[in-house]
Amino acid sequence: MVIAQNLYPASGNFERVNSFKVLNMQEFSSYNLSIKNEITVSSKAPPLEEFGEAAIWQILETVCDPEVPVLSILDLGIVRNVKQLPYTLLGNEGTDVGVEIIITPTYSGCPAMDMISMNIKLAMAEQGYKNVKITFILSPAWTTDWMSEAGKEKLKAYGIAPPNIRQQVCNNNLFAPDEAVACPHCNSFHTHRISEFGSTACKALYQCDDCKEPFDYFKCH
Repeated sequence: MVIAQNLYPASGNFERVNSFKVLNMQEFSSYNLSIKNEITVSSKAPPLEEFGEAAIWQILETVCDPEVPVLSILDLGIVRNVKQLPYTLLGNEGTDVGVEIIITPTYSGCPAMDMISMNIKLAMAEQGYKNVKITFILSPAWTTDWMSEAGKEKLKAYGIAPPNIRQQVCNNNLFAPDEAVACPHCNSFHTHRISEFGSTACKALYQCDDCKEPFDYFKCH
């Protein structure tokens, strides 16, 4: 079995490589190990007795939504809980702290969840927390009411209309009338829906009748 080396180097400059080398399994193992060794990780995680939940939340604040990078996962409200885990649950007998992070997807099958999970582990590893377990829960279901007000303001500044208040305006019925959505560019409510789906499944495509600009609306649910 042979594996082709990536056309782009793992580190250094990223000039295009116009040829590739076919690696056998022994060479691939050495190459893969060299890439892993380039990841910078703090020397060790805080001792068990010094575990601080507040520090974990600060790390999570740096993890962004890959689909809307202006939002952190805390802005989205998908992080539901952070727990300390005993070593045995993670199969580690060392001194590293075990952490379980519980998140709720914005909707079942959201393609961004795998990326978010990986980015959480990378952010935690950079701070020395290498034993991290990501747990997904589907109930209670995520709602746009869990989004922070700061996150909604970031959406608007980014050019995406934030979700309406679910209890007052939102209508989840199929083929429901268009919601009264304010244009994020000029704040006009003279808007109309072009498509139920925008750049991603969680958004709808609207257009402003005043400034004529199209925009995404982060659908409330």
